[in-house]
Amino acid sequence: MRILLLGGTGEARALATRLHPDYDIVSSLAGRVPDPALPVGPVRIGGFGGVTGLRQWLGDNEIGAVVDATHPFAATMTAHAAQVCAEIDLPHLVLSRPAWDPAGAVLVDSDVEAAHVVADQHYSRVFLTTGRSGVRPFADSDAWFLIRVVTPPDADMLPVHHEVLLSRGPYGYDDEHTLLRDNRIDVLVTKNSGGLLTEAKLRAAADLGVAVVMIDRPPLPAGVDVVGTVEEAAAWVAGLEQ
Repeated sequence: MRILLLGGTGEARALATRLHPDYDIVSSLAGRVPDPALPVGPVRIGGFGGVTGLRQWLGDNEIGAVVDATHPFAATMTAHAAQVCAEIDLPHLVLSRPAWDPAGAVLVDSDVEAAHVVADQHYSRVFLTTGRSGVRPFADSDAWFLIRVVTPPDADMLPVHHEVLLSRGPYGYDDEHTLLRDNRIDVLVTKNSGGLLTEAKLRAAADLGVAVVMIDRPPLPAGVDVVGTVEEAAAWVAGLEQ
């Protein structure tokens, strides 16, 4: 059985390592990040062309099961995979890392709502870690932003007062504490991505008294099978052969 592993996350790479070469897997990356960290085994990069393209690709490549280990905010890909797998009765699993505890944070539903909170609360120095696509709603803000991204945003996305920090995790507590302190940050804006790679910023913010505005995760499609760890996903794949 050939398995499509929708990836681009640390969990996806760890799962590929667990499965390869005992299972016939092909990992798929969206291709939005330059020089991505690649998993072991065969890899394809790029989109599928929506639901129709994904359905065609699964058939053409004789895929027998799909494991979706994409980022928790990759809602479109997750929805497309769930829809197609349900339509063609293909085994399908979502590996979704546990979310962070939002206690103490202002929880919002979107980056647009996060921008409204920053403006309404008159925060002046913002650490923005929502990724390249989450920068645009803050473009008209009068605040100063430290914007940490993997890929530089387009110029028209950026607020007037900013510094762009090109960086890729993981990040440790001491470095995050220093970054927040030295830049006199008064609010951290982040997505509830979960996981350990970037969690240290939340602990540093709490210790420094920095406010947190957290964008909630999009809901998963109804009825999908979900696990929270690589070990559980590997066990699910093993169970397909029983």
